[in-house]
Amino acid sequence: MPALKLLYLPPPVTEEWDWQMDAACRDADGSLFFHPDNERGDARENRMASAKKVCARCPVREKCLQYALDSGERYGIWGGLTEDERTRVRKARRRRTSR
Repeated sequence: MPALKLLYLPPPVTEEWDWQMDAACRDADGSLFFHPDNERGDARENRMASAKKVCARCPVREKCLQYALDSGERYGIWGGLTEDERTRVRKARRRRTSR
């Protein structure tokens, strides 16, 4: 019986996360992508714009966004989209699927 369990092992983690090695944000300050408590107004807009500039030149942007959408990432900028933007994408997908 133990041999049967081998058929159901998850894929190797390395292959699932390899895309991160090519990410443009790999060497960036992580605080650029996650807002501090009580950040508002121009400071928040400027930080998000800077993060999105990094994402715009990223060769793995689509994989990053897909990861965030699939995993339900609730915080930060992933694949060039904010939390609110990803929420809208998820809702639109659900509407299309329910039709």
